[in-house]
Amino acid sequence: MNNFSSQKLTTLDRAHVWHPYSAMDAEQPIYPVVSATGVRLTLADGRELIDGMSSWWCAIHGYNHPVMNRALQTQMENMAHVMFGGLTHPPAIELAQQLVALTPEPLQTVFFSDSGSVAVEVAMKMAIQYWHAKGQSHKQRFVTLRHGYHGDTFAAMSVCDPVTGMHTLFSDMLTPQFFVDAPQCRFGEPCTDAHITSLVKTLETEHQHIAALILEPIVQGTGGMRFYSADYLKRARALCDEYGVLLILDEIATGFGRTGKLFACEYADIAPDILCLGKALTGGYLTLATTLTTDTISETISSGEPGLFMHGPTFMANPLACAASLASLQLLLDSSWQQNVQRIARGLEAGLAPCRSFEPVADVRVLGAIGVVELHRPVEMKTLQPRFVDAGVWVRPFGKLIYLMPPFIIGEHDLATLTQAVTDIVADL
Repeated sequence: MNNFSSQKLTTLDRAHVWHPYSAMDAEQPIYPVVSATGVRLTLADGRELIDGMSSWWCAIHGYNHPVMNRALQTQMENMAHVMFGGLTHPPAIELAQQLVALTPEPLQTVFFSDSGSVAVEVAMKMAIQYWHAKGQSHKQRFVTLRHGYHGDTFAAMSVCDPVTGMHTLFSDMLTPQFFVDAPQCRFGEPCTDAHITSLVKTLETEHQHIAALILEPIVQGTGGMRFYSADYLKRARALCDEYGVLLILDEIATGFGRTGKLFACEYADIAPDILCLGKALTGGYLTLATTLTTDTISETISSGEPGLFMHGPTFMANPLACAASLASLQLLLDSSWQQNVQRIARGLEAGLAPCRSFEPVADVRVLGAIGVVELHRPVEMKTLQPRFVDAGVWVRPFGKLIYLMPPFIIGEHDLATLTQAVTDIVADL
């Protein structure tokens, strides 16, 4: 297949491959990638693109990293996969131990799955089964924030924003959940009573039906790339305790340093009852996700009916994926990742600042290694995507947002090239 021309690959792709959030007859361009190294993607036609997306935020160490490659080669020589029912293996045990050590102290139990959406499904099932085991089976619903996004499977869809979450078509099939106003207090600002009134009122009136509050801490990702106050998160934790509701934090996008903290909940110095991780967990090499919870929750579920947790993905704790995660975590912890993220933040702020003066721009914001240019109107992907490719960068806008989340290893020159491409293209809109 690698001997096919770029045009032949594209023709075959359009005939048979269904891409995410796309139609089979979509007119938007598609670009075959034949290799990737460092922060560069090489297309079948020979062009190189600087990756500003970290392949949907997961490839934090870039591509074709020798340490990651060796870890997978070593693991492959021993075992590529083995079922996790009734069996275990060193990479899974070591990874669980690492995650327990790195995440907030109350989280002691690790459940492995194979994607972020499934990690959210697992978290929601845990919350419901926990209350069932405690004799409160009426607590079956969830409260969540508007502008939130938690995945594309059915339970996850039910807690995505019903308007901006792309899942309106399925609304009659989804369990109705409670949606509260998204935080209006921006990152770095205090959270006043007015900012959290919507959550307070819902918990006051509906807590007896609510199993958990689920939210993305500090950064609401696909629902709008909104950065909000750590005070809101702190107050939400206190409200969950007050009203007897669990707190689920979805750190699938924010985990492993992206916001400037190892986990975004550290900004508020809180611990969730359940934590979802994915994306950067394996450094972008393989798909793996985890749902962590407390001993109290895991022991309560295990001691109630039916005496076990009813979930078991086929590729749960895949040894290759666990080995990749261990290597990725070690690379991250051994690096000066905090300084790198701060360096990227400075580069994003300086490079995107000119966009603030452009008429189409509603807002420019930066947090950690995330830079966002929000427009007044949605972008036209069909025309905008080729312009970024022609500029030698891979940037994938959506809705009203043009954003950058580059690999942590990106150099100053490549980062400047990314921000200059965004600035030049936005200036012409």
